[in-house]
Amino acid sequence: MKYIILLTLCMVLYGDNLKSLLVFASKNNKIIKSKQYIQISKQKQLQSSKNSYYPTVHIGGSYQRMDNRVPMRPGDVYTGYIGAGIDLYDGGRRANIIKQNSALLKSAKYDTSLYSKNLQLIITRDYFTILSTKQTLKALKEKNIQLKAEVSRMKKFFKVGSVTIESVDKLRAALSNNIYLIDATKYQIYSLKKLLSLRVGRKIGVLKNIDITVPLNTEKSLSDQINILKEDAKSLKFAAKSIGSYYKPQIRLEDTFSLYGYGRYDTLHPRGLDNQNNLMLSFNINIFDNSVILKQKESLLAQKMAMQEQINQLKNEQNINIRLALSKINTIKAQIKSAKSFLVAAESVYKNIYKKFNAGSVDNVTYLDALSVQTNAKAQYEKALNDLQIAYATYYYYTNNDIKDFIK
Repeated sequence: MKYIILLTLCMVLYGDNLKSLLVFASKNNKIIKSKQYIQISKQKQLQSSKNSYYPTVHIGGSYQRMDNRVPMRPGDVYTGYIGAGIDLYDGGRRANIIKQNSALLKSAKYDTSLYSKNLQLIITRDYFTILSTKQTLKALKEKNIQLKAEVSRMKKFFKVGSVTIESVDKLRAALSNNIYLIDATKYQIYSLKKLLSLRVGRKIGVLKNIDITVPLNTEKSLSDQINILKEDAKSLKFAAKSIGSYYKPQIRLEDTFSLYGYGRYDTLHPRGLDNQNNLMLSFNINIFDNSVILKQKESLLAQKMAMQEQINQLKNEQNINIRLALSKINTIKAQIKSAKSFLVAAESVYKNIYKKFNAGSVDNVTYLDALSVQTNAKAQYEKALNDLQIAYATYYYYTNNDIKDFIK
């Protein structure tokens, strides 16, 4: 007995709450981790494009042997060299590539944020659905206790001939059906907790009742989905500019210093220079390619315009979803009032019917109907309370806020 009490206390004190689950999921969910690696990849890509402004340095060497020597050239030539080069002007290609990669990095960050917020909403819905289902289970168990007591009482009356066997069998049937519903509800809770465990990334314990802050003048920002498209559209714009730079002059400066060594030389096949420094300034401009680059640029700009139309559509959808979320909150608040009134009435009716049933003035069908109505009323009221919490979370989701920041 002491062990059971201690275990119960531990479950109450150390049970899971929604905020701790959301925080844990944001750090340990496998998909979020995957998207964070994509961010790292985009960051490396951005750094690579920034490093392209630095000069390139290269070293190398070669060995050349001619078995049949050519006049005025030695038979063996050894070469070692070191060189450096830098692009003095590239028409803005590198600058636009940097801007393109910067936009892609921001897009990847928004993508991670979008998935995280989607996950928060799904976990929140699962959390309160489990709480609602547990309240249904609790109501069914209470009903089971009452049915067992009535079956036992009716058996005694049957033994003394006060009631018929049909009356006993009806109560037994109701009890069996209620046990079936209890088992089905237990499995529903089990499956929901397994799905929640998969999304969070760890085993789920006892879930605590929590409240989400009532939305009051909540700040709204563009959804992450819109921000993803905006950054992707930017990346296409800069990619188009980068491609367009190929029609502009390309100027590069290179300097190479070489050392030479020789073998199998003589008067007819003399040595060459011991060293040589080669400085080269090159200029290049594309004057004709039959509009290949131009068409590629136009293709990217067309994709950008397509994304802009999607952005406009998503902005409208976000505004509508926010209004619908507020309307849902008000609707559920009205449902809670109705469910509360229904529960009070159902409990009152049940008490009166139960007294009459014990007195034998009503049959067991009337009694069972009253008991079922009371059970459903309890479950419906608790579900409405939890649905309101889900509605609050949905509103925060559509205003592009982190749900975990509004949990009390």
